[in-house]
Amino acid sequence: MLSELSFASHPANSEPEAPHFYLWLHGEARKGIHAHLDIRNPFDGLLIATTAIAGRRQVNEAIHSAKQALPRLASMPRSQRAKGLLNIATLLKEAYIELVDTLVMEVGKPRRLAEQEVNRCIDTFTYAAEEARRFCGEQVPLDGLSRGEGYEGYSRREPIGIIFGITPFNFPLNLMAHKVAPALAVGCPIIIKPASNTAVSALILARIISEAGFPDGSVNVLPMRHRDISVLLQNDAIKMLSFTGSADIGWALKRQAWKQKVTLELGGNAGVYVDKTADLNMAAKQLALSAFAFAGQSCISAQRIYVHQHVCDDFLALLTQETKLLNSGNPYHDDVTVGPVIHKAAADRILLCIQEAIAGGAKLILGGQSLKLGKGLLISPTILTNVQESMQVCSREIFAPVVTVSPVQDITIAIKRINTSEFGLQASIFSHDTRIIQQAISQIQCGGIIINDAPSFRSEQMPYGGIKNSGMGREGIHSAMLEMSLEKMIVTRQS
Repeated sequence: MLSELSFASHPANSEPEAPHFYLWLHGEARKGIHAHLDIRNPFDGLLIATTAIAGRRQVNEAIHSAKQALPRLASMPRSQRAKGLLNIATLLKEAYIELVDTLVMEVGKPRRLAEQEVNRCIDTFTYAAEEARRFCGEQVPLDGLSRGEGYEGYSRREPIGIIFGITPFNFPLNLMAHKVAPALAVGCPIIIKPASNTAVSALILARIISEAGFPDGSVNVLPMRHRDISVLLQNDAIKMLSFTGSADIGWALKRQAWKQKVTLELGGNAGVYVDKTADLNMAAKQLALSAFAFAGQSCISAQRIYVHQHVCDDFLALLTQETKLLNSGNPYHDDVTVGPVIHKAAADRILLCIQEAIAGGAKLILGGQSLKLGKGLLISPTILTNVQESMQVCSREIFAPVVTVSPVQDITIAIKRINTSEFGLQASIFSHDTRIIQQAISQIQCGGIIINDAPSFRSEQMPYGGIKNSGMGREGIHSAMLEMSLEKMIVTRQS
C-alpha cells in the first residue's frame, strides 16, 4: 500500500490523522531515510500528509530498478505500450475524486481547476497511447541524389534510455504526466523527483501506473533532497534530464548534467498585446482568468499587457470589472478561482514586489494586499499601471496574481516591450488585423504565440517550450517522444 490511510477522506478545515506516503520504487511502496516531509494545506496550514524521503541508497536502488525495466519496456510492442497507457487513463478516471481532493489539499488549487488538471492528465495518457501506436522513423529517399542510387534507407526511433525527471509544484499531476506518458510511449523508464511540497499526487500517480501493467521499475517516484540529485546525474545509466522549474535551478542542473541530453522548461514572463481592433470584452475576460486563476502560479500566466492607447482606458475598465467577478478564498469551494499562493516566502516576495513598484511610481488599480482568510497566503488580484520595464513586476517572472497594463502607440512598440524580457516562453495578441497578427508572429521572440486568446493556453499535444532564459527543448507528447528517443539510420544496398 502507498499509504495506510485514505488521503481523499479528510474533511476540510480539520486536523485529521495525517497519512504517511512511502517512496514508490520498483512497483511497490518502500521506506526512505528516517526523516520525512510534511505536506501542509497552503490555505489553512493543516498537516495533511507526510512523505518518505529517499537517501542515496534508495536513489541507487531506483537506478538499478530502471536498468532492470529498460530491456523489457524497450522491447514491448507498440500495441502493448498503448494498451498500458490507456489502462492508466482508465485508472485515473476511477481515482478521479481522490486526485482532485489531493490537488485541492496539497497545492491549494481551486476545485474546478483541480478537476481540469485531472481531466488534462487523463487526456495526456490517452493521447500518448495513440502516439505510441504510430511513433517511428521515416523513409529516406536515398536515390534523390546520384550517390544514393541503388540504396534504400529508413530511420528508426529507439528509446534514449533511463530518464530523470524533475517536476514543479504548480501542476504536480499533469506536468509529471507530460514526462511519464511520452517516456512510456517510447519505451524509456523514468525516475521522478516531485516538488517536495506536492509529492503526494506524484506518488498516487506512480501507484496507478504500476497497476496498469508496465514492468516494475518503469516509473520510480522519489521525493529527495537536492544534494542527492547529483547521485543520479553522475550515473552513466541516466541518459536524459527533463526538468520543469525555475530558471536558476534549471541552468545549474544543466551544468551538472554534462553527460546527459537535457530539456529545460523554465520560467516565463508572458507579454500580451491588445490591439484597437480586438474584441475588448473577450480579451478582458480571458486575460483576467489567465492572470489570476490559481493565483497566477503558472509560467504562462498573463503578466504584462500592452494595449493600444486608443482603447487602453476602455480595456482597463473591462479588465477591472472582470477581475472583481473572480472569487478569492477557500479552494474547497466550487465558486473560488483565486486560491492561496504556495507558501509564506512566496507571499512575502509578491507583496514586496508590489510595494516596490508602487514606491517607484506605479499606480495601484486593484488589490495589492493579502486577504485575512485561512493562513493569510491569499493575495488579492492586483492590477498595476504606470509601470517601468525595470520593475520586478515587469522584468522578472512574478508567478503571482499580479498583472500590469500599459498603453502603447502601436504593435511595433508592443513587440519591442514584449521582447525586452529575458524570458521567451509564450505570448499572445488580440487583434482582427491580419497584418498586425503576422507582424507579431514573425517578430515576437518566444516559443509560442497565441492569437485571440490568453498566453496561458496549452493543449497536451502541442509543442511547448521556450527560448532565451525560458529553456531548451520541447514538451508536448509527440515532441517529448522525439526528445526521448534516438534516431538510427538503416541503409540497404540493393542487389
